[in-house]
Amino acid sequence: MMRERPSWRHRWRPAAEFTVRAARRAADLTGRALRRTTALTRRVLGHRWARRVRVATAVGLTGVAGALVGVMLFARADLNVGPFSAQMSVEPSVTGGTEINIPPLGSLHLDSHRGPIHLRVDLGSLDQSRTEALIDNPSAISSAGDRAVEEVVAGVSRLGLRTMGLAVLGALLLAALTFRDVRRTAAAGVTALVVTSGSLGLAAGTLRPDSISEPRYEGLLINAPAVVGDARRIADNYGRYAEQLQTILGNVSRVYSTISALPVYEPAGNTTRLLHVSDLHLNPASWGLIRTVVEAFEIDAVIDTGDIVDWGSSAETGYVSSIPSIQVPYIYVRGNHDSTAIQNAVDAQSNAIVLDNGITEIDGLTIAGIGDPQFTPDKSETNEAGDDATPELLTTAGENLAQTIRGSGKQVDIALVHDPAMAQPLSGLVPLVLAGHQHARSVAMLPAPAPPTPDPSASASPAPSASALAAIQPAVPTRLMVEGSTGGAGLRGLEHEDPTPLSLSVLYFDENRELKAYDDIQLGGTGESNVEMQRNVIGLEEEPTPTPTPSTSPS
Repeated sequence: MMRERPSWRHRWRPAAEFTVRAARRAADLTGRALRRTTALTRRVLGHRWARRVRVATAVGLTGVAGALVGVMLFARADLNVGPFSAQMSVEPSVTGGTEINIPPLGSLHLDSHRGPIHLRVDLGSLDQSRTEALIDNPSAISSAGDRAVEEVVAGVSRLGLRTMGLAVLGALLLAALTFRDVRRTAAAGVTALVVTSGSLGLAAGTLRPDSISEPRYEGLLINAPAVVGDARRIADNYGRYAEQLQTILGNVSRVYSTISALPVYEPAGNTTRLLHVSDLHLNPASWGLIRTVVEAFEIDAVIDTGDIVDWGSSAETGYVSSIPSIQVPYIYVRGNHDSTAIQNAVDAQSNAIVLDNGITEIDGLTIAGIGDPQFTPDKSETNEAGDDATPELLTTAGENLAQTIRGSGKQVDIALVHDPAMAQPLSGLVPLVLAGHQHARSVAMLPAPAPPTPDPSASASPAPSASALAAIQPAVPTRLMVEGSTGGAGLRGLEHEDPTPLSLSVLYFDENRELKAYDDIQLGGTGESNVEMQRNVIGLEEEPTPTPTPSTSPS
């Protein structure tokens, strides 16, 4: 007789009961262990030393957090360094160092110190009144240079004290709100004072004054070494120049009083006098020189053939705010260093007249002009022509101005361009073309335009009229006068041992709107105080043989 096999429930029941008992026992042991650990933890945490450590940690973290908030939000100091306004601030950092921001050109980074504090200097605007006061007073420039280091040191010291005070104040306020206890609040303030003073002391102890000679450039200032050259040589040359600037300007008036008495040419009472300047390149001394010549020579209008600034950036628009101080009409065409933003800033001046393929009239003289189609230095600024100008593009710009002159139906007396390569299409249309760009003065007669090639198929056509022949072969040749740099090529003019001279010319027109004479004025470059002037009477001077070639940027 076979026995009945037990079902699966009967087979697995003992194992299940064992598992349940084991789980209950493990849970009971775990619960007892947790209760014992909790009780032990309560006893440990309830100990007075544990409470003190916990409170000290909270107070320390609160003090550090309050110090960070106070420093990051309010630790700033304003100071004036010479004609500049600047703001200094500190912020937490792992590597330390100093950052000098020069908007919008970029920034300089110096490995000046180590520690948890990073110094930031934001260079602000150039104060026009202080700048002009320094330029007009050479001794003030020297003393300002001597005070510059003292002003920076005083600013850093003031910022350090301000930083400690704000750090302690921030810690006290945050601790008072958190603990509402006088002792803990005071402890947080002491913590902030120790941390901040220790950080400042570490930065001062690891200071590297020589780091100023090893800057790292960012932004447009990447090009600064190539543009500025040897900064030490420039600083030395500018110091010598500043000391003698007043003598230079005084010599201009004395030279004029001497040469005006020469019997070679005496301007009549109805003579129109124009001052031709070009390529100022941000030199602040140019404005004082122009004002002196305008007053001494009784100038009726100033003509500027471009490159009034260096980069064409928006930060340089403040430089052109000195144009109204000239107090006579200021006629301007854009150069290849001038962006449309600079052109608009010039146009906003009360006495400025901007010609960009346009015509104006000054004291009976009709003047046409067009801006340079290229824009080379500052890639962050927009310009319609871009920076890919070619000789063909320059010639096209000259042809556009020639077409405007023909379409106006007026007899134009003077045409203004920046690059001499734009002048050839104007030959025969105007008696005088003024240009700049080359940082060197020259006078030449433009080659007459080539007559049109005769068409063999039109041999039986009637002869052209006298007016058509006059249009093809004008009786009056075109003179091209290229001005040097009235700004001495800016900072670039200070790179070499022989600095670039400051050049400008006075043009004399009679009642028939004809150029009768011109005075070439040249001031010794930066660091020199000599002044030279030469009067040239039209018809008596030797005209140089023209050698027109495509022009290249001197910068």
